[in-house]
Amino acid sequence: MNTTINAVGFTLDQDQQDLINKKVERIKYADDLIQNCAIKVKEDKKYYFDATVNFRWGATAHVEAEEYDFAACLNKMMDMLDLKIKKEKDKIQEK
Repeated sequence: MNTTINAVGFTLDQDQQDLINKKVERIKYADDLIQNCAIKVKEDKKYYFDATVNFRWGATAHVEAEEYDFAACLNKMMDMLDLKIKKEKDKIQEK
């Protein structure tokens, strides 16, 4: 899985970068299913996380989250992303 992280309008400090990398470990179980994962972070009074995952069979999952706290926003986005990946994985295993 190829992961890219983009910060829009601000620079991620090392702690934030490490936290994102740690949370991305949560979806490593689907490493063989995911082609790439793009995470975009924007800060404008609130934090906005935007993640797009491209699966090897052409499907795409897209989730967004917004929150005032960086960690809370990241957790919210990762929860939604994890759920979408599990649903997609289940669909493929049924076929």
